Amino acid sequence: MNFEEVKNLLEKYGQTHILKSYERLNEEEKEKLLEQVARIDFEKMKDLYALSQTKVEMKDAVIEPMAYQDSAKLSAEEKAEIIQLGEEAIKAEKLAIVTMAGGQGTRLGHNGPKGTYDLGLDSHKSLFEIQCDILKNAQEKYGVTIPWYIMTSRENNDDTVAFFEKNNYFGYPKEATNYFFKQGELPMMDEQGKLVIESNGFVKEAADGHGGVFEALGRNGILNDMRARGIEWVFIAGIDNVLVQLVDPLLMGYAIKNNFRIVSKTVPKSNPDEKVGVFCKKNGKPYVIEYSEISTEHAHMRDANGELVYGEGHVLLNLFNVSALEEIEKFKLPYHVAHKKTSYMNEEGEFITPEAPNAYKFESFLFDAFSQIPEFGLLRGKREEDFSPVKNAEGTDSPETARRDYINYHNK
Repeated sequence: MNFEEVKNLLEKYGQTHILKSYERLNEEEKEKLLEQVARIDFEKMKDLYALSQTKVEMKDAVIEPMAYQDSAKLSAEEKAEIIQLGEEAIKAEKLAIVTMAGGQGTRLGHNGPKGTYDLGLDSHKSLFEIQCDILKNAQEKYGVTIPWYIMTSRENNDDTVAFFEKNNYFGYPKEATNYFFKQGELPMMDEQGKLVIESNGFVKEAADGHGGVFEALGRNGILNDMRARGIEWVFIAGIDNVLVQLVDPLLMGYAIKNNFRIVSKTVPKSNPDEKVGVFCKKNGKPYVIEYSEISTEHAHMRDANGELVYGEGHVLLNLFNVSALEEIEKFKLPYHVAHKKTSYMNEEGEFITPEAPNAYKFESFLFDAFSQIPEFGLLRGKREEDFSPVKNAEGTDSPETARRDYINYHNK
Protein backbone atom coordinates (compact mmCIF):
# COMPACT_ATOMS: atom_id res chain seq x y z
CA MET A 1 0.00 0.00 0.00
CA ASN A 2 1.26 3.48 -0.82
CA PHE A 3 0.90 6.52 1.43
CA GLU A 4 -2.46 7.64 0.02
CA GLU A 5 -3.95 4.15 0.36
CA VAL A 6 -2.74 3.90 3.95
CA LYS A 7 -4.08 7.38 4.71
CA ASN A 8 -7.51 6.48 3.32
CA LEU A 9 -7.54 3.26 5.36
CA LEU A 10 -6.68 5.11 8.56
CA GLU A 11 -9.32 7.77 7.88
CA LYS A 12 -11.92 5.05 7.51
CA TYR A 13 -11.11 3.66 10.97
CA GLY A 14 -10.34 6.93 12.75
CA GLN A 15 -6.67 6.11 13.23
CA THR A 16 -4.98 8.95 11.32
CA HIS A 17 -2.91 9.86 14.40
CA ILE A 18 -0.60 7.03 13.31
CA LEU A 19 0.73 9.30 10.55
CA LYS A 20 1.45 12.28 12.83
CA SER A 21 5.14 11.39 13.03
CA TYR A 22 5.43 10.16 9.43
CA GLU A 23 7.43 13.14 8.19
CA ARG A 24 9.97 12.73 11.00
CA LEU A 25 10.89 9.25 9.76
CA ASN A 26 13.59 8.47 7.22
CA GLU A 27 12.67 6.77 3.93
CA GLU A 28 13.30 3.24 5.21
CA GLU A 29 11.26 3.88 8.35
CA LYS A 30 8.42 5.38 6.33
CA GLU A 31 8.25 2.24 4.22
CA LYS A 32 8.26 0.02 7.32
CA LEU A 33 5.44 2.03 8.91
CA LEU A 34 3.30 1.73 5.78
CA GLU A 35 3.98 -2.02 5.71
CA GLN A 36 3.04 -2.33 9.38
CA VAL A 37 -0.25 -0.49 8.89
CA ALA A 38 -1.07 -2.53 5.79
CA ARG A 39 -0.94 -5.82 7.70
CA ILE A 40 -3.14 -4.66 10.60
CA ASP A 41 -6.66 -6.08 10.56
CA PHE A 42 -8.60 -2.95 11.54
CA GLU A 43 -11.97 -4.69 11.58
CA LYS A 44 -10.56 -7.16 14.07
CA MET A 45 -9.14 -4.33 16.18
CA LYS A 46 -12.52 -2.60 16.17
CA ASP A 47 -14.12 -5.78 17.49
CA LEU A 48 -11.42 -6.18 20.12
CA TYR A 49 -11.95 -2.64 21.35
CA ALA A 50 -15.66 -3.38 21.69
CA LEU A 51 -14.68 -6.46 23.72
CA SER A 52 -12.63 -4.25 26.05
CA GLN A 53 -15.77 -2.28 26.87
CA THR A 54 -17.71 -5.33 28.04
CA LYS A 55 -17.46 -7.20 31.33
CA VAL A 56 -16.92 -10.97 31.39
CA GLU A 57 -20.10 -12.55 32.70
CA MET A 58 -20.29 -16.14 33.95
CA LYS A 59 -23.78 -15.95 35.48
CA ASP A 60 -25.51 -17.73 32.58
CA ALA A 61 -22.94 -20.54 32.37
CA VAL A 62 -23.31 -23.87 34.16
CA ILE A 63 -20.08 -24.33 36.14
CA GLU A 64 -19.28 -27.75 37.61
CA PRO A 65 -16.19 -29.42 39.09
CA MET A 66 -14.05 -31.49 36.73
CA ALA A 67 -12.87 -35.00 37.57
CA TYR A 68 -9.15 -35.65 37.84
CA GLN A 69 -6.76 -38.44 38.72
CA ASP A 70 -4.49 -37.77 41.68
CA SER A 71 -1.12 -39.31 40.77
CA ALA A 72 -0.33 -39.75 44.48
CA LYS A 73 -3.30 -42.14 44.82
CA LEU A 74 -2.23 -44.50 42.06
CA SER A 75 -1.11 -47.91 43.32
CA ALA A 76 2.50 -48.92 42.70
CA GLU A 77 1.30 -51.39 40.05
CA GLU A 78 -0.87 -48.81 38.27
CA LYS A 79 1.93 -46.27 38.30
CA ALA A 80 4.48 -48.74 36.92
CA GLU A 81 2.13 -49.77 34.10
CA ILE A 82 1.42 -46.15 33.12
CA ILE A 83 5.09 -45.12 33.25
CA GLN A 84 6.02 -48.09 31.05
CA LEU A 85 3.53 -46.95 28.40
CA GLY A 86 5.01 -43.46 28.48
CA GLU A 87 8.61 -44.64 28.34
CA GLU A 88 7.88 -46.89 25.36
CA ALA A 89 6.49 -43.88 23.46
CA ILE A 90 9.51 -41.75 24.40
CA LYS A 91 11.95 -44.45 23.29
CA ALA A 92 10.02 -44.74 20.02
CA GLU A 93 10.76 -41.02 19.40
CA LYS A 94 7.10 -39.99 19.59
CA LEU A 95 7.65 -36.97 21.85
CA ALA A 96 8.58 -33.34 21.11
CA ILE A 97 8.84 -30.35 23.44
CA VAL A 98 7.62 -26.79 22.87
CA THR A 99 8.87 -24.11 25.26
CA MET A 100 7.05 -20.77 25.17
CA ALA A 101 9.77 -18.16 25.73
CA GLY A 102 8.60 -14.94 24.09
CA GLY A 103 8.87 -12.73 27.15
CA GLN A 104 11.56 -10.40 28.45
CA GLY A 105 13.00 -10.48 31.96
CA THR A 106 12.06 -6.87 32.66
CA ARG A 107 10.06 -7.60 35.84
CA LEU A 108 13.08 -9.44 37.22
CA GLY A 109 15.37 -6.50 36.50
CA HIS A 110 16.97 -8.53 33.70
CA ASN A 111 17.84 -6.93 30.38
CA GLY A 112 17.18 -9.68 27.87
CA PRO A 113 14.95 -12.67 27.09
CA LYS A 114 13.51 -14.23 30.23
CA GLY A 115 15.01 -17.59 29.32
CA THR A 116 18.51 -16.12 29.58
CA TYR A 117 17.94 -15.14 33.22
CA ASP A 118 20.51 -16.51 35.71
CA LEU A 119 18.50 -18.07 38.54
CA GLY A 120 21.32 -17.48 41.03
CA LEU A 121 22.44 -21.08 41.48
CA ASP A 122 26.10 -21.86 42.18
CA SER A 123 26.25 -23.17 38.60
CA HIS A 124 24.84 -19.85 37.26
CA LYS A 125 22.50 -21.80 34.98
CA SER A 126 19.94 -19.82 33.03
CA LEU A 127 16.29 -20.85 32.77
CA PHE A 128 17.05 -22.19 29.29
CA GLU A 129 19.91 -24.36 30.55
CA ILE A 130 17.76 -25.69 33.40
CA GLN A 131 15.26 -26.97 30.83
CA CYS A 132 18.00 -28.24 28.55
CA ASP A 133 19.38 -30.35 31.42
CA ILE A 134 16.09 -32.26 31.49
CA LEU A 135 16.41 -33.09 27.78
CA LYS A 136 20.03 -34.17 28.16
CA ASN A 137 19.08 -36.45 31.05
CA ALA A 138 16.29 -37.97 28.94
CA GLN A 139 18.73 -38.42 26.06
CA GLU A 140 21.03 -40.40 28.32
CA LYS A 141 18.23 -42.40 29.96
CA TYR A 142 16.19 -43.31 26.88
CA GLY A 143 18.80 -43.20 24.12
CA VAL A 144 16.85 -40.70 21.98
CA THR A 145 17.25 -37.03 21.14
CA ILE A 146 13.95 -35.25 21.72
CA PRO A 147 13.24 -32.30 19.36
CA TRP A 148 13.01 -28.99 21.23
CA TYR A 149 10.99 -26.19 19.61
CA ILE A 150 11.29 -22.76 21.21
CA MET A 151 8.66 -20.06 20.65
CA THR A 152 10.23 -16.60 20.79
CA SER A 153 8.91 -13.14 19.93
CA ARG A 154 9.85 -10.41 17.49
CA GLU A 155 11.42 -8.60 20.42
CA ASN A 156 13.65 -11.40 21.69
CA ASN A 157 14.16 -13.90 18.88
CA ASP A 158 17.58 -12.69 17.73
CA ASP A 159 18.90 -12.41 21.28
CA THR A 160 17.60 -15.89 22.11
CA VAL A 161 19.25 -17.51 19.09
CA ALA A 162 22.50 -15.66 19.82
CA PHE A 163 22.39 -16.90 23.44
CA PHE A 164 22.09 -20.51 22.32
CA GLU A 165 24.89 -20.07 19.79
CA LYS A 166 27.16 -18.44 22.38
CA ASN A 167 26.56 -21.32 24.81
CA ASN A 168 26.94 -24.02 22.15
CA TYR A 169 23.34 -25.11 22.76
CA PHE A 170 24.32 -26.21 26.28
CA GLY A 171 25.73 -29.43 24.89
CA TYR A 172 22.42 -30.57 23.36
CA PRO A 173 22.55 -31.45 19.64
CA LYS A 174 22.01 -28.29 17.61
CA GLU A 175 19.97 -30.14 15.02
CA ALA A 176 17.42 -31.00 17.74
CA THR A 177 17.32 -27.47 19.19
CA ASN A 178 17.58 -25.16 16.22
CA TYR A 179 13.81 -24.68 15.91
CA PHE A 180 13.08 -21.12 16.93
CA PHE A 181 9.76 -19.68 15.79
CA LYS A 182 8.06 -16.37 16.55
CA GLN A 183 4.82 -15.78 18.39
CA GLY A 184 2.16 -13.58 16.80
CA GLU A 185 1.44 -10.01 17.89
CA LEU A 186 -1.50 -7.62 18.05
CA PRO A 187 -1.55 -3.81 18.34
CA MET A 188 -2.32 -2.24 21.70
CA MET A 189 -5.16 0.28 21.96
CA ASP A 190 -5.72 3.16 24.34
CA GLU A 191 -8.91 3.68 26.32
CA GLN A 192 -10.43 5.73 23.47
CA GLY A 193 -9.84 2.98 20.89
CA LYS A 194 -6.79 4.56 19.28
CA LEU A 195 -3.79 2.39 18.43
CA VAL A 196 -0.86 3.14 20.75
CA ILE A 197 2.21 4.72 19.15
CA GLU A 198 5.73 3.93 20.34
CA SER A 199 8.50 6.50 20.75
CA ASN A 200 9.89 5.49 17.34
CA GLY A 201 6.63 6.42 15.61
CA PHE A 202 5.50 2.84 14.97
CA VAL A 203 2.35 1.14 16.25
CA LYS A 204 3.04 -0.63 19.55
CA GLU A 205 2.38 -4.35 19.29
CA ALA A 206 2.32 -6.98 22.04
CA ALA A 207 2.44 -10.77 22.04
CA ASP A 208 -0.97 -12.35 21.39
CA GLY A 209 -0.94 -14.65 24.46
CA HIS A 210 0.05 -18.27 24.95
CA GLY A 211 -3.01 -19.30 22.95
CA GLY A 212 -1.14 -17.95 19.93
CA VAL A 213 1.15 -20.98 20.09
CA PHE A 214 -1.28 -23.07 18.03
CA GLU A 215 -1.43 -20.69 15.08
CA ALA A 216 2.33 -20.08 15.32
CA LEU A 217 3.05 -23.82 15.14
CA GLY A 218 1.11 -24.02 11.89
CA ARG A 219 2.24 -20.71 10.38
CA ASN A 220 5.92 -21.51 10.90
CA GLY A 221 5.74 -25.06 9.54
CA ILE A 222 6.44 -26.67 12.92
CA LEU A 223 3.45 -29.03 12.77
CA ASN A 224 4.57 -30.22 9.34
CA ASP A 225 8.06 -30.84 10.69
CA MET A 226 6.65 -32.82 13.62
CA ARG A 227 4.56 -34.97 11.32
CA ALA A 228 7.56 -35.65 9.08
CA ARG A 229 9.48 -36.83 12.14
CA GLY A 230 6.71 -39.17 13.26
CA ILE A 231 6.00 -37.14 16.41
CA GLU A 232 2.71 -38.05 18.08
CA TRP A 233 2.90 -36.19 21.39
CA VAL A 234 3.88 -32.58 22.14
CA PHE A 235 4.46 -31.22 25.62
CA ILE A 236 3.93 -27.45 25.76
CA ALA A 237 5.08 -25.38 28.73
CA GLY A 238 6.47 -21.98 29.66
CA ILE A 239 10.09 -21.04 30.25
CA ASP A 240 9.66 -19.69 33.78
CA ASN A 241 8.79 -22.89 35.70
CA VAL A 242 12.05 -24.28 37.14
CA LEU A 243 10.39 -27.57 38.20
CA VAL A 244 8.72 -28.32 34.87
CA GLN A 245 8.89 -32.02 33.95
CA LEU A 246 9.42 -31.64 30.22
CA VAL A 247 9.81 -35.39 29.74
CA ASP A 248 7.09 -36.95 31.87
CA PRO A 249 6.45 -40.65 31.17
CA LEU A 250 3.67 -40.75 33.77
CA LEU A 251 1.74 -37.98 32.01
CA MET A 252 2.31 -39.56 28.58
CA GLY A 253 1.36 -43.03 29.76
CA TYR A 254 -1.78 -41.65 31.41
CA ALA A 255 -2.83 -40.06 28.12
CA ILE A 256 -2.09 -43.21 26.11
CA LYS A 257 -3.83 -45.59 28.53
CA ASN A 258 -7.01 -43.49 28.63
CA ASN A 259 -7.05 -42.49 24.93
CA PHE A 260 -6.87 -38.81 25.86
CA ARG A 261 -5.70 -36.39 23.17
CA ILE A 262 -4.95 -33.66 25.70
CA VAL A 263 -3.84 -34.14 29.28
CA SER A 264 -3.06 -31.33 31.71
CA LYS A 265 -1.02 -31.85 34.83
CA THR A 266 -2.48 -29.75 37.63
CA VAL A 267 -1.30 -28.65 41.06
CA PRO A 268 -3.74 -27.87 43.88
CA LYS A 269 -4.17 -24.18 44.61
CA SER A 270 -2.22 -23.10 47.69
CA ASN A 271 -5.18 -21.02 48.87
CA PRO A 272 -8.57 -19.85 47.48
CA ASP A 273 -7.15 -16.51 46.36
CA GLU A 274 -4.01 -17.73 44.59
CA LYS A 275 -3.75 -16.00 41.22
CA VAL A 276 -4.02 -19.06 39.01
CA GLY A 277 -6.77 -20.29 36.71
CA VAL A 278 -8.67 -23.42 37.79
CA PHE A 279 -10.18 -26.29 35.87
CA CYS A 280 -13.90 -26.90 35.75
CA LYS A 281 -16.61 -27.84 33.32
CA LYS A 282 -18.43 -24.96 31.69
CA ASN A 283 -21.69 -26.02 30.06
CA GLY A 284 -20.42 -29.61 30.14
CA LYS A 285 -17.05 -28.97 28.48
CA PRO A 286 -13.49 -28.64 29.88
CA TYR A 287 -12.73 -25.06 30.83
CA VAL A 288 -10.33 -22.96 32.86
CA ILE A 289 -11.72 -20.04 34.86
CA GLU A 290 -9.16 -17.30 35.24
CA TYR A 291 -8.60 -16.07 38.79
CA SER A 292 -9.97 -12.69 37.73
CA GLU A 293 -13.21 -14.27 36.49
CA ILE A 294 -14.09 -16.84 39.16
CA SER A 295 -16.73 -15.85 41.70
CA THR A 296 -15.79 -15.60 45.38
CA GLU A 297 -18.32 -18.35 46.11
CA HIS A 298 -16.73 -20.79 43.67
CA ALA A 299 -13.19 -19.87 44.70
CA HIS A 300 -13.83 -20.66 48.39
CA MET A 301 -16.14 -23.67 47.97
CA ARG A 302 -14.84 -26.82 49.72
CA ASP A 303 -15.89 -30.49 49.60
CA ALA A 304 -16.53 -32.89 52.50
CA ASN A 305 -12.78 -33.53 52.83
CA GLY A 306 -12.02 -29.84 53.16
CA GLU A 307 -10.43 -29.59 49.71
CA LEU A 308 -11.25 -26.77 47.32
CA VAL A 309 -13.94 -27.90 44.89
CA TYR A 310 -12.37 -25.66 42.24
CA GLY A 311 -8.76 -26.15 43.24
CA GLU A 312 -7.04 -27.81 40.28
CA GLY A 313 -4.72 -25.08 39.06
CA HIS A 314 -3.82 -24.72 35.40
CA VAL A 315 -0.07 -24.13 35.42
CA LEU A 316 0.81 -24.56 31.73
CA LEU A 317 1.77 -28.24 31.88
CA ASN A 318 -0.06 -29.58 28.84
CA LEU A 319 0.49 -32.64 26.67
CA PHE A 320 -1.17 -32.67 23.23
CA ASN A 321 -1.56 -35.34 20.62
CA VAL A 322 -0.46 -33.91 17.27
CA SER A 323 -3.93 -34.65 15.85
CA ALA A 324 -5.41 -32.35 18.50
CA LEU A 325 -2.93 -29.58 17.64
CA GLU A 326 -3.88 -29.83 13.98
CA GLU A 327 -7.55 -29.44 14.83
CA ILE A 328 -6.98 -26.58 17.26
CA GLU A 329 -4.88 -24.68 14.73
CA LYS A 330 -8.01 -24.24 12.61
CA PHE A 331 -10.04 -22.76 15.48
CA LYS A 332 -10.29 -19.08 16.21
CA LEU A 333 -9.71 -18.84 19.93
CA PRO A 334 -11.47 -16.00 21.78
CA TYR A 335 -9.45 -13.04 23.00
CA HIS A 336 -9.17 -11.79 26.55
CA VAL A 337 -8.50 -8.16 27.49
CA ALA A 338 -5.77 -6.99 29.87
CA HIS A 339 -5.74 -3.38 31.09
CA LYS A 340 -2.06 -2.40 31.10
CA LYS A 341 0.18 0.55 31.83
CA THR A 342 2.26 1.37 28.76
CA SER A 343 4.31 4.34 27.61
CA TYR A 344 3.33 6.02 24.36
CA MET A 345 3.91 8.99 22.06
CA ASN A 346 1.08 11.51 21.92
CA GLU A 347 -0.05 13.43 18.83
CA GLU A 348 2.30 16.29 19.70
CA GLY A 349 5.26 13.94 19.52
CA GLU A 350 5.76 13.87 23.28
CA PHE A 351 6.73 10.58 24.95
CA ILE A 352 4.44 9.92 27.92
CA THR A 353 4.99 7.46 30.77
CA PRO A 354 1.66 6.99 32.57
CA GLU A 355 1.22 6.27 36.27
CA ALA A 356 -1.88 4.11 35.86
CA PRO A 357 -3.17 1.54 33.32
CA ASN A 358 -3.99 3.36 30.10
CA ALA A 359 -4.16 0.77 27.31
CA TYR A 360 -5.56 -2.60 26.35
CA LYS A 361 -3.58 -5.68 25.42
CA PHE A 362 -5.38 -8.54 23.68
CA GLU A 363 -4.44 -12.17 24.29
CA SER A 364 -5.76 -15.60 23.48
CA PHE A 365 -5.29 -18.31 26.10
CA LEU A 366 -4.12 -21.82 25.37
CA PHE A 367 -6.74 -23.37 27.66
CA ASP A 368 -9.63 -22.00 25.59
CA ALA A 369 -8.86 -24.80 23.13
CA PHE A 370 -9.65 -27.51 25.68
CA SER A 371 -13.40 -27.32 25.13
CA GLN A 372 -12.89 -28.28 21.48
CA ILE A 373 -11.32 -31.67 22.24
CA PRO A 374 -13.59 -34.09 24.15
CA GLU A 375 -10.79 -36.62 24.80
CA PHE A 376 -9.38 -34.56 27.64
CA GLY A 377 -8.02 -35.56 31.04
CA LEU A 378 -6.46 -34.13 34.19
CA LEU A 379 -3.64 -35.61 36.24
CA ARG A 380 -2.88 -33.99 39.57
CA GLY A 381 0.81 -33.58 40.34
CA LYS A 382 2.67 -32.10 43.29
CA ARG A 383 3.63 -28.46 43.61
CA GLU A 384 7.02 -29.34 45.12
CA GLU A 385 7.79 -31.53 42.11
CA ASP A 386 6.05 -29.76 39.23
CA PHE A 387 5.59 -26.04 39.75
CA SER A 388 7.79 -23.18 40.92
CA PRO A 389 7.63 -20.21 38.54
CA VAL A 390 9.83 -17.13 38.31
CA LYS A 391 7.39 -14.27 37.84
CA ASN A 392 8.11 -11.56 40.40
CA ALA A 393 11.32 -9.83 41.42
CA GLU A 394 10.72 -10.69 45.08
CA GLY A 395 8.23 -12.44 47.35
CA THR A 396 5.99 -15.21 46.03
CA ASP A 397 7.02 -16.85 42.74
CA SER A 398 10.34 -15.01 42.72
CA PRO A 399 13.93 -16.09 41.95
CA GLU A 400 14.39 -16.67 45.69
CA THR A 401 11.46 -19.10 46.01
CA ALA A 402 12.24 -20.82 42.69
CA ARG A 403 15.89 -21.27 43.66
CA ARG A 404 14.84 -22.76 47.00
CA ASP A 405 12.36 -25.15 45.39
CA TYR A 406 14.82 -26.18 42.68
CA ILE A 407 17.54 -27.01 45.22
CA ASN A 408 15.11 -28.86 47.49
CA TYR A 409 13.79 -30.93 44.58
CA HIS A 410 17.22 -31.97 43.36
CA ASN A 411 18.50 -32.68 46.87
CA LYS A 412 15.46 -34.92 47.39
